[in-house]
This record gives sequence, C-alpha cells and structure tokens, in this order.
Amino acid sequence: MGFLLDNCTLKLYNQELIDSCNPFDCDHQDLNDFFTNDVDNYSSELLGKTYCFTLDEDPTIIVCAFTISNDSIKTTHLPNSRKKKVIKEIPRPKHMRSYPAVLIGRLGVHKDYRNIEGEEERTGKQLMDFIKSWFIDGANKTGCRFIVVDSYNEIGPLKYYTRNEFIPLFSTEEQEKEFTGLPSEAELTTRLMFFDLIVLAKE
Repeated sequence: MGFLLDNCTLKLYNQELIDSCNPFDCDHQDLNDFFTNDVDNYSSELLGKTYCFTLDEDPTIIVCAFTISNDSIKTTHLPNSRKKKVIKEIPRPKHMRSYPAVLIGRLGVHKDYRNIEGEEERTGKQLMDFIKSWFIDGANKTGCRFIVVDSYNEIGPLKYYTRNEFIPLFSTEEQEKEFTGLPSEAELTTRLMFFDLIVLAKE
C-alpha cells in the first residue's frame, strides 16, 4: 500500500497527542505554529478537525498532519470560463449554484519523512491520495463533490497541489483578487484550488 498506510497510524490530532509527541516540523513557520499552538482552539470552535499519521515504530513522531472542514464551491461567484471548468463533468439536470466540498485548511509533512527510501511515491502524495479516498468511500456520511484548498501562494505548495491534480479556481491572480474583493495592488498570499472527486468515484 505504501509507507504511510503500512507503517503509520491515523490519529486525531489534539492537545493530548501534541503533549505526548516530539515537536512536528514541516519546515514552514506558519504551519508549524498552527499545528503546535492553534489546533485545539480551531477544533473547539468547530472550525475544523485535525488528523495526523504517527510512526508505528515510534508513536512520538508525527509524520504528517492535516485539517479538514466543510466548504462549498459557489459558481455564482465565478467568471463564466471558470464556472464551465468546475461543472463540465456535472450533468445539466443536476446543475446547482453551490456544490458541496471539503476544505483542506492545513496540511504538512514532517521534513524528515518526505522522501522514504524505496518508496515510489513521496509521503505527501500518499497523504493526498488517502484524503481523496476518504471522501469517495461508501461509508462517507455526506455528499462531497470537490476538495478545495487555499494554498500558500508559494512555489512549493502550488507545485504540490498541481502535481496532485488540483486546478486553480481562478485562471489569474488578478481575477482572484477581483472576485475575492482584494484591491489590485494587494499581495495575494494564497490561491484557491480544487479537485473534482468524480474522477476517482467513476474509476
């Protein structure tokens, strides 16, 4: 199956786990701060749930972590060209103004566990494949057509999500600023991207 599922265990990421584990370091200051200091507050306010994989041979090591919450893609907020891209695989009788989605709010892989010797796929790819599989599983209790992410507008994160077949919700930064109400001179620190789960559900 791969390093992540064969050698690690999925757990709820909470303060009790944080206190029992070594510090999680994914080499990104903002993410490290969230996974160290903000997870419990985020969860207690019902804004999202955070999970992680810990190493079986040493459960004090957090290999990767991610936060998810409910979201939607509202096509009324999209330019026509992007709206067509989002709904192209959806039959016309089922067109709606808003489509159910899950938001990956935070995602990080420990800097020492990104490349595992002998593994064809990097840990980050295995983690994303796991998340995708969660929401097409028959046991999933709610409809979820898309996975969306507000990726850091940085080369590394954008490349990661693109490699995992995510598509920008807006074709240009200028377009995204306009539709999110940012002034044109403002810096766009994140980019909205999406993945259509129907691709996997039909396999």
